[in-house]
Amino acid sequence: MSFSSLGLIEPLLRTLDSLDYHTPTPVQRAAIPPVLKGRDLMAAAQTGTGKTAGFALPLLQRLTLEGPRVAPNSVRALVLVPTRELAEQVQQSFLAYGRDLPLRSYAVYGGVSLNPQMMALRKGVDVLVATPGRLLDLYRQNAVKFGQLQALVLDEADRMLDLGFARELDELFAALPTRRQTLLFSATFSDAIRQMAGELLRDPARVEVSPRNAAASSVRQWLIPVDKKRKAELFLHLLSAHGWPQVLVFAKTRKGTDALVEELQQQGVASESIHGDKPQPSRLRALERFKAGELRVLVATDVAARGLDIHDLPCVVNLDLPTVAEDYVHRIGRTGRAGATGEAISLVAADEVELLAAIETLIGKTLRREEEPGFVPDHRVPETAPGGVVLKKPKKPKQKTVPGAGKGKIHLGNWFEEGEKPNVKTVRKAPGFGNKPRKG
Repeated sequence: MSFSSLGLIEPLLRTLDSLDYHTPTPVQRAAIPPVLKGRDLMAAAQTGTGKTAGFALPLLQRLTLEGPRVAPNSVRALVLVPTRELAEQVQQSFLAYGRDLPLRSYAVYGGVSLNPQMMALRKGVDVLVATPGRLLDLYRQNAVKFGQLQALVLDEADRMLDLGFARELDELFAALPTRRQTLLFSATFSDAIRQMAGELLRDPARVEVSPRNAAASSVRQWLIPVDKKRKAELFLHLLSAHGWPQVLVFAKTRKGTDALVEELQQQGVASESIHGDKPQPSRLRALERFKAGELRVLVATDVAARGLDIHDLPCVVNLDLPTVAEDYVHRIGRTGRAGATGEAISLVAADEVELLAAIETLIGKTLRREEEPGFVPDHRVPETAPGGVVLKKPKKPKQKTVPGAGKGKIHLGNWFEEGEKPNVKTVRKAPGFGNKPRKG
């Protein structure tokens, strides 16, 4: 099947050909026809499946062929996304696909000044990509109006709810016209997502081209057990041993990302970090340098788990496992995109075993373990299986017998293993503490 068979107009087909897009992906084949017909859509699709083109292409065509010219401060199509990085990525896609069309698009998000965004909206835009919080700020200041809105897209709807945008979304939905086309894209169909769809969508077409773990199908995954304190040392060793030209590293905390970058830079490795404490221009600059090949390592928190589209990225490393299992799928989905292959390595410490079990339950398989010589952990990572079951828990270390130990100490509960209890003599109670009161 070709894009021309989906009913797209000639300017879009020429642009797709120049971008070397020749065969639509499954989500594009399933989504483009009903969106062109004006139907609402509920789609389950992971990042890396081509879903942005699945809604951008038909929306650009409908906006070109239908509806009046956009009025000042108005928008005709609204795309809501959870993060700044994803807003930029989606906006770039609209610019690329619509470069031969007489349409304007723009992206708004927090972390940057509000005034330039208000100025840009004065002329009106056909497509506005926005994070919920910043869009609500603009709406409250009358900088954006929804009277001309024809279409609403909720991209990564599950992530927006995970990030606590439910209240902002409810306020925005109340401000939008009820007569509109609504497209909902989500990696998972949780109860909350189904409830949202039931309230917003009318007789939607349903697309489910990939189950929750499908993003990992082109990615070779495994884990290396390691003590927590040696994770950074192990990563540096792996970087040297494997010679990866570029690698994206995910860490759990902002402090952890900066600490690893400092260590990498001391070793002469070109690297930068992305996290929520950094201003948006700094985050975008680091991402652009990474895409341009100026950085060998980009270290990020989960703020970048969705919204990074990097061609031919060979490797993703999880320095720390994510606390939300679904974020693992989105992290490793940064490699192995658009039919390419990639590899994802997780450095797992013993105290992350429950997180590991949750991830394996989600993806439906046990991750292969490979111990790295010289980094075999003192604290062994228990064996796991899908279903969240820890098959083998580590034994408690036996208490070492130290000469003279136990003197003057009281045994609290059953802390010691049977047969290891110290020989503690009865402690004489002091007057007034548990003894009968003295007479007189």
